Amino acid sequence: MNTRLKRPATALRGLLGAGALLVAGTCIAQWGTYEKPFAVDSLWNSRPVNPVLGEFQIPPSQYSPAVSEGAYSTGAFLARESDKPMTIIGHPGKTGVWDPDAEARRDITIPRWPADTVPATGSDGHADIVDPIAGVIHSLYQLKLIDGKWRASQYAWTRLNGRGWGDPAHYYQGARAAAVPSIAGIIRKHEVNDGDTMYRHALAMSLTFNGLSAKPTYLFPATSADSNAATTNTGQVPEGALLMLPASFNTAALREPALRKVAETLKTYGGYVVDRNHGTPFVIYVENGSGYGLHKGGWNAAAGADLEDIRKALRQVVSAAGWVDAQGRSFTPTRNLNLLSMRGTWTRREGQPVGVFDTWKQAVVFTPGTTKVVQTNWSGRAANPVAWAMPVKGRQYRLTASTTGGAQLRVQIVDKATSKFSYDSGDMANGATTTFEWPLESNYSVVTTATNPAGAEGTVGGTLVAVD
Repeated sequence: MNTRLKRPATALRGLLGAGALLVAGTCIAQWGTYEKPFAVDSLWNSRPVNPVLGEFQIPPSQYSPAVSEGAYSTGAFLARESDKPMTIIGHPGKTGVWDPDAEARRDITIPRWPADTVPATGSDGHADIVDPIAGVIHSLYQLKLIDGKWRASQYAWTRLNGRGWGDPAHYYQGARAAAVPSIAGIIRKHEVNDGDTMYRHALAMSLTFNGLSAKPTYLFPATSADSNAATTNTGQVPEGALLMLPASFNTAALREPALRKVAETLKTYGGYVVDRNHGTPFVIYVENGSGYGLHKGGWNAAAGADLEDIRKALRQVVSAAGWVDAQGRSFTPTRNLNLLSMRGTWTRREGQPVGVFDTWKQAVVFTPGTTKVVQTNWSGRAANPVAWAMPVKGRQYRLTASTTGGAQLRVQIVDKATSKFSYDSGDMANGATTTFEWPLESNYSVVTTATNPAGAEGTVGGTLVAVD
């Protein structure tokens, strides 16, 4: 931090994000920054009040539980204004990098690429680029430098000052199986020896097959799980679940001092299950390069015994009386999030060039053409079926168009049984809003149409939320 304090205040705020403050020459990190990612009321930065815990105990497995950095953790790499762009391409034999939000393969150009980026050495190859200038975390899976070119299998992004979890529209926002960035919830370098009694956020953890649930495979706030979870998991904990130690757990009885801080965190904030591992009852992730290690110089029997005590006591949170954010304010986490995406395969109906979905803008982007362009997305992917956010027949929903350049959005709901439209919004200009009753319980498809006038650089997006 000291080197940054030599910069002018405006430049410092640019590096740390809009949430950073300067007080008497001292940098005070706020939320939505490199050191404290996500919003003050993100579930990563919040804690449950009077949580009720379930009965299922995480089973033992092949290895001992772990709290560690290493091959399957990740690093957080800070992008600066001076960093140059870097294009990430697919691995040999693959056309582009898989973008699950756009559901397409493409080369990804990261606007500012830190020179010190080093992916984790395990097969997951995690690395997250934190860009406070753009306010984005770029999350990469199986990142590797091959023949002087950066390659990856998958890319996703999330807002630095956002929720830190996916939503039904932008359902994949990171490289972990739960669709979160790999730095979400990890123990950070600057926290390991900060003198605090706990880490002031929920932790990130993985379980193995016999701990994780096959049905459901995930629950709120997660929007995804491992692709074969429904057929290979044999436990009872879905991804996205919050695990905690009971208030009665005696952290002072732990023999390893470093684990007392972890245990206090698990009693207060808990840990979210974000991924699956092979053979370890639970792993709590620590930022690579932190120097954190419970077994330096060989097996630490005291730490191993403490981790077993934690395993036996950890339980899933099944309910809570309320929630408190990072500033101590009570709030209720919302599940009423945007359902509408512009992803999918677009079919040109008239004019050219066809608009293309831009994941960073969450909109279809048109370049100027000599004629009006009309295109329709029949793919059914305009509304991703996130289990905890499915539309309810008879409930009221509000559709709002978000367009530029005179472009228009149209949303229709098709009854697959009759191939007829059960709802049609008509063409909607920017800011137009309509409220309607969801017409069908199931077997429907959401169809979107984007229209862009001749000669315009237009964009088409929108939101669809339930009316509370």
